[in-house]
Amino acid sequence: MIEVYIDGASAGNPGPSGAGIFIKGNGTLEKYSIPLGSMSNHEAEFLALIEALDICYKKGLVHSIISFRTDSELVNMAMDREFTKNKSYAPLLEKALKLTKKFDLFFMKWIPSAENKVADELARLAIQKNIRED
Repeated sequence: MIEVYIDGASAGNPGPSGAGIFIKGNGTLEKYSIPLGSMSNHEAEFLALIEALDICYKKGLVHSIISFRTDSELVNMAMDREFTKNKSYAPLLEKALKLTKKFDLFFMKWIPSAENKVADELARLAIQKNIRED
């Protein structure tokens, strides 16, 4: 099984944001730190998932058993229910759900922040990259 840990972070709300993605499985570890521009923390969390899905798709992992892990209760609940109360997140949720349809199996699990430290560090690194580019 492949485990994909995701996290989004913002320095301000909104503010410079980043996505952290940590993929482990099949004997490999991959780390991605992606600057996202200025947005809210919740938007960054959704975009971290979208970026992770896109990376996994491009790597040809659509037939693999992949478990996505997030410490965002909002994103986890929205994906589980395929609904978000906040209409500003609806386009992001729709894009994420559309990407999941490309995979044979899609699993998402909420984990405590303490279990998501690598993705969190990568997201914070992406914020720093974002600030340096401004």
